[in-house]
Amino acid sequence: MEFDKTIKQLRLMKEKLQQAIAALEDLMESQNTVGRAAMKRRGRKGMGPEERLEVSKRMKQYWAKRRKLRSK
Repeated sequence: MEFDKTIKQLRLMKEKLQQAIAALEDLMESQNTVGRAAMKRRGRKGMGPEERLEVSKRMKQYWAKRRKLRSK
């Protein structure tokens, strides 16, 4: 009788431990995928030719305006 009660308690503890281990493994996997994604996003985003042309035009206008204000 005493052994039956102890065995039931141990099986319950085993089940809880298995659930906790599974939860921790899921958490570890999600952190690894987030970490990999963050590493891929490091640095500056590259610009395509169209974006570069737009920036170039804006900067030319910006500096032309600055030169105009400076000459006054």
